[in-house]
Formats: sequence, structure tokens, C-alpha cells
Amino acid sequence: MKQLKFPLLNKTAIVTGGGTGIGRAVSTLLARQGATVAIFYSNSDSDAQDTVSTITEEGGKAIAFQADIADALMVRKTIETVRQSFGRIDYLVNNAGITKQLNFNDLDAIDDDIWDALFDVNVKGTFHCCQAAAPYLKEQTGSAIVNIGSIAGETGYGSSLPYAVSKSAVHGMTRSLARALAPAVRVNCVAPGAVATRWWQGNEEKMRALSGHLPLQRISTPEDIADLVLMLLKAESVTGQVLRAENGQTL
Repeated sequence: MKQLKFPLLNKTAIVTGGGTGIGRAVSTLLARQGATVAIFYSNSDSDAQDTVSTITEEGGKAIAFQADIADALMVRKTIETVRQSFGRIDYLVNNAGITKQLNFNDLDAIDDDIWDALFDVNVKGTFHCCQAAAPYLKEQTGSAIVNIGSIAGETGYGSSLPYAVSKSAVHGMTRSLARALAPAVRVNCVAPGAVATRWWQGNEEKMRALSGHLPLQRISTPEDIADLVLMLLKAESVTGQVLRAENGQTL
């Protein structure tokens, strides 16, 4: 059987936070596979437009949409626009997220504003996107959602305590949504360990300290995580799983 050169041809994918870091790597990879990519961004307009330019220069299709995923109404309207523009939505990659670098043991440094900010984006924002996209995903055969969690959501230890808790909630939501949207839509999660992105610029020592001993003796790249996202989007027998991508950190 002849292998398709563009296995995602005629598919449409939404990638939140799709202009930088892991999101940029995912957007670029999916476009190279033939998908039309809707890149959602909140503040990184120039990065999102640069990613679109990179994709189009390579012959792919991508459009950037500004959307604060913490705003449920904005998310719904933007996803409706994607559906109207491209005629379909096959995949949703929930990559957008924020953190707050804090001394992990300093509970007094954590206030309600920090909790609200992280949960509004990381947890509620992820749900807003799933909720709004679900009716359109159900229209397509083989549709899927991949959430980007964090190894902090498994170990309870990360850039800050609220961040770790918020990502643990994303992992739990993945399992719940996998049940709620079955059999029409598969829902999985990638939980990266340390990844070389701008999140850790200026905090590299903290990143290495959090990671501890890594049997594979490497820090992941955004492209490493993008490869796993693509795999889960196409894995028709897999749902409700949290795939750790942490170079052996939790062995």
C-alpha cells in the first residue's frame, strides 16, 4: 500500500499557544503533514505571525487567531470562525499555558490572584477550548484532542505549587473528557519534563534542579514533544492516557 506523503491532508487542527515553543513546533509539524493549522495566541502576535509565515513559506496553510482562552465567549466565537473558515475541525491541541516562578516551599508567596490566573488559563482555558470544539470534532471521523500537561502534574513538583496543581487538574480532565467524548473523540495528554523553551530562560539552574538525574542525559526539545502529539493524534486505539515525556526523570 502506497504511503501518503501528506497523511493529514484536508484535516484542520487548532493549536493553542501555537506561535511559540512547543506550540510552534506542533503547528509546524502538523502543517508539514498536510493539515491546515489555526494558531491561537493571546499576546504573542509577532511570534504567531512569524510561525504562520514559516509555514506558508514551506507551502503549508496556517492562520493566526487572537483568543484569550480564559474567556469562554471569545473561545467559542473564535472556534466558530475556524469552523466557518475551513469547513471542519479534526484536531485540537491544548498547548497554551502559563506559570509563575516561585520558591516551591514558600506558601506565603502564593495568593488567590496567582491561583486564579493559573487556573483560569491552564485548567478552565483548556476546558473552554474542548467544550467549544467538541461539537465540530464529533462531526469528523478520527478526531482527537491532545492536552499538553506537565510532569509537574504527576510528581507535584515544578516551577511553582499552583502550576503543578493546575497541570494535575489537566491530567484528570483528560481522563474525564476521554469518557465524556467517547467514542467520537479521543482525548490524550503529553506530560513533558524539562523542555528547552523560553519559559526557562534565566531559570536554567532551577530547571536542572527540578529535573534531577535524567537517565537519558538530555533535555527535551519542542520538536520531541511535537512528535508525540502527532503520534497521539493518529493513535486510534489510545484515549484517556497521560504520556510522560521526561527522559526517565520519574524512573
